[in-house]
Amino acid sequence: MKKHIDIILAGGLALSILISNGASVIRDGRQLDKFRGSVLRLHILAESDSEHDQNLKLKVRDGLLESGIFETAETLEEAEAIAAESLDEIEEKAEDILRKNGCNLPVSAELADVVFDERVYGDITMPAGEYRALRVKIGSAQGKNWWCVMYPPLCLPAACTVGEKSEDVEKSDEAEEYFTDEEKDILHHPKKYEIRFAIWDKIKSLIKSDDVQNDENADKP
Repeated sequence: MKKHIDIILAGGLALSILISNGASVIRDGRQLDKFRGSVLRLHILAESDSEHDQNLKLKVRDGLLESGIFETAETLEEAEAIAAESLDEIEEKAEDILRKNGCNLPVSAELADVVFDERVYGDITMPAGEYRALRVKIGSAQGKNWWCVMYPPLCLPAACTVGEKSEDVEKSDEAEEYFTDEEKDILHHPKKYEIRFAIWDKIKSLIKSDDVQNDENADKP
């Protein structure tokens, strides 16, 4: 009898833990989605990984950041609107920089939803996932990329390329004034949320896959 009661109590405890963790996954997952939706990233892709092409990428980066295109944006919506209206200008500016450095490669700029790996930016870590981004592609865009946070305005010339940490991170401290306490905890303590975010994204991907399958079946005669 006692063994039976112990089994019931253990099962109840396990269920309560599961429910509690499930609530945490949902709560933190929704916070993650809100965070991803509050950021506009700048993503510059080089022609190749050669030293020459990587240097050209950095020259384009510096020229775009120094152009002040986004300095008037006070909200995410304004930043996106400015980016959308400035695509031709951004392409022309980037191509002009390339031409002055003896390169005739074309440049394309677009606003797109881009899937990023987890990236370190100074003392903050941007969670992996899909973000809205201004993508600037140099030539075939097959080389290592450079990225930063365009809005909130945290971009600086020495942010990180893939696999590299920034050496000049002073501006990442300004993130404190743009994000909520919950978002700052995500940025500064990524390991704390790693498993819950992975579960949340997996659940969403399964739901999305199921919805696509249902839509395909509905279209069949």
